[in-house]
Amino acid sequence: MPGISPPIYLDHAATTPVRPEVAAAMSASLAEDFGNPSSGHAWGRRARGRLEAARASVAASLGVTPDRVLFTRGGTESDNLAVLGRIRHDLEAGVVPHVVTSAVEHPAVLEAAERARREGGRHTVIGFRAGAFDLDALEGTLRDDRPGLVSCMWVNNETGLVLPIAEIGLLCRRHGVPLHSDAVQAVGKIPFEWAEAPADLLTLTGHKIYGPKGTGALIARDFGTLRPLHFGGGQERGLRPGTEDVAGAAGLAEAVRLAVAEAPAESARLGALRDAVETGLLARIPGARVNAGSLPRAPHILSLGLPGADSDTLLAALDASGIAASGGSACASGSSAPSGTLAALYPGDGAAALRLSFGRLNRSRDAAPVVLAVAEAVDRTLSLVSP
Repeated sequence: MPGISPPIYLDHAATTPVRPEVAAAMSASLAEDFGNPSSGHAWGRRARGRLEAARASVAASLGVTPDRVLFTRGGTESDNLAVLGRIRHDLEAGVVPHVVTSAVEHPAVLEAAERARREGGRHTVIGFRAGAFDLDALEGTLRDDRPGLVSCMWVNNETGLVLPIAEIGLLCRRHGVPLHSDAVQAVGKIPFEWAEAPADLLTLTGHKIYGPKGTGALIARDFGTLRPLHFGGGQERGLRPGTEDVAGAAGLAEAVRLAVAEAPAESARLGALRDAVETGLLARIPGARVNAGSLPRAPHILSLGLPGADSDTLLAALDASGIAASGGSACASGSSAPSGTLAALYPGDGAAALRLSFGRLNRSRDAAPVVLAVAEAVDRTLSLVSP
């Protein structure tokens, strides 16, 4: 099959292009605000003003006060600060750290939580039962062990699965345990109001919502139970020392503002496109499965399980045909290890995974060529492994 022209980008869950509005906000800051925000002179005050305006904008978009917003260098750092920051707080207080996570968390959370175990504490993983997150197991752990932190992502980055954050949050509140949620794939994808959210700590990043890479934020109801990961300055409440990236903050703020404002309409548009592609592919590919298909999903991710296929071969075929896709999380690219998320949802299953993630670069007219290209790529891939 000849390559699709123009090529179709279906990897928005990995990263997104910077919007013109975001680039303009960053360009203005780079041109006008080169001063150090910690300096007391006019140049420093101008940069500080731009930084705090960005903080206020992020806060307004999420329905919180500016003192709840702490800028970081991305989602991984925010996740690390939420989890490791709590572990260090507990260790400092002489408390044995205990972190509870879901089985489908991003490695930034899972590997940080494992630090608690390596430092003499505990890391409890809550799995899935009958295909759904095991709320009973979580409640038992909260009741019997009173952990220091629960971390459950809002939207899974591999499958689009929406975890029951409202129910998880209620259980955590009932037992007095703080909840952190990685909302990197939720902000701008599903409408929500942070002020009404059950989480105490929330992670977001810029490059998943058409903002700059290397930008992010940790939103918290109380930063007092966290300790820093870096040292050498008092910036960002002393939790993220170092000269602030003013232009990055300005870009992040504009990206968050646009993503939150457009979320209702964009969610509906992407959901319709995803459903069209999903219906077409299930009709064309015998045995294909929609991963987490029976559970609530965010509208921008379609994850397929393809028995007998090889993910690497399939992705290479799609790339050659002009489609950018992934086998799962881009953070695990280059790794041949099976997906922890899919292992938790489908124990013992060996189906190849294909993730198509939709965004601003896609239109409804893309559905038909995508279905055709993917179906033909799967056929060719399966023919290579057939006896």
